[in-house]
Amino acid sequence: MVSKKNILLALISYLMTVPVFGQQDKKAAFKAHDQAIYLKDGWIRDPYILLDKDGYYYLTGTTPLPNDPRETTEPYNTGLDAQNMELFGTPSIVGHKVRVWRSKDLFDWEYLGEPFDLAEGYWAKKMPDKLNEKPASDWRLWAPELYHVDGKWIYVHTSPDPVQGGANLAISKGDEMSGPFTFPMGDDMRNKHDPSLFRDDDGTWYLLWGNTFIAPIKPGFKGLAAEPKRIDPANRVIGHEGATLRKIGDKYVHFGTAWSTDRMRKGSYNLYYCTSDDITGPYGPRKFVGRFLGHGTPFQDKEGRWWCTAFYNGNVPPVDHEGIQQHDLGETAQTINEQGTTIVPLEVKVMGNGEIYIRALDPDYAMPGPDEAQSFEKK
Repeated sequence: MVSKKNILLALISYLMTVPVFGQQDKKAAFKAHDQAIYLKDGWIRDPYILLDKDGYYYLTGTTPLPNDPRETTEPYNTGLDAQNMELFGTPSIVGHKVRVWRSKDLFDWEYLGEPFDLAEGYWAKKMPDKLNEKPASDWRLWAPELYHVDGKWIYVHTSPDPVQGGANLAISKGDEMSGPFTFPMGDDMRNKHDPSLFRDDDGTWYLLWGNTFIAPIKPGFKGLAAEPKRIDPANRVIGHEGATLRKIGDKYVHFGTAWSTDRMRKGSYNLYYCTSDDITGPYGPRKFVGRFLGHGTPFQDKEGRWWCTAFYNGNVPPVDHEGIQQHDLGETAQTINEQGTTIVPLEVKVMGNGEIYIRALDPDYAMPGPDEAQSFEKK
């Protein structure tokens, strides 16, 4: 067990050595597309970036409420789960609103406010008594994603409180990001952990959740159009959370998140993938995308190059990059990511046989560590 004293000493040491990464350095690294870039400070998990048709990148994620002082006083607040409550004795910093930023270039971010609140969600209307059982300070909104579809904004997220399994799919009535909202999925969003949307080439929308179930959605997002099917790699499960889907070449690419050791909060939080010719499978074996990229968003920039978001997720402050490729992290949850939003360049190739190759380009993220439970072919 990592002692509180060692955690405190590591935190002090880290805060004294946080690297300075100026705007010009960031832009040079962005042009080179070969190393991780720290984009934005601020407490965040599960950062999600959308490049919209209006030329803006939109950023959201699991965040505190605005102006929560713990962003400064407790930058590594880890009250998100019971194990860390025991270690730190602090409640979760996670709030109950979707917060959104936008940027033309990924470097200068404009805050757009909080367009969605659990208090205006579907379950607030259906189960108002549940919301009254706990103060709003104890409500949690996790892993939001946003989409701009046919002139309307769509938000999906998961939530453990105040309604257990109270995920929402909220659609704005117009092009304003805020409400009023409609909830055409209704009860079909209940118990959809880490929901994510995917639009196929024929225009059909699919909902993914729970690592990983998938089902088509009726036109107008009016509920599930078929019974859910589970999609797994051929050799094992993809992970335990943070699943998403992309179409690359002629393949469906299913991404999922797991701890490197296959034990909760032990090792590094990693991103994996598998591919299929059909959206519901069968999928091939699980392959490795990158270390420390768990629950990241694979996205393309304006030049078509691929990146993945990354964030701090650990039981101790960020560990040193030096020698990280050989460092066994299996003792507890550890990462090299600073608190805030980082993006990591990806190499994405369609091979001669039509198969897809994906791997982080930054050497600190590119290889599985010695604590990795699954054996992978060398890059």
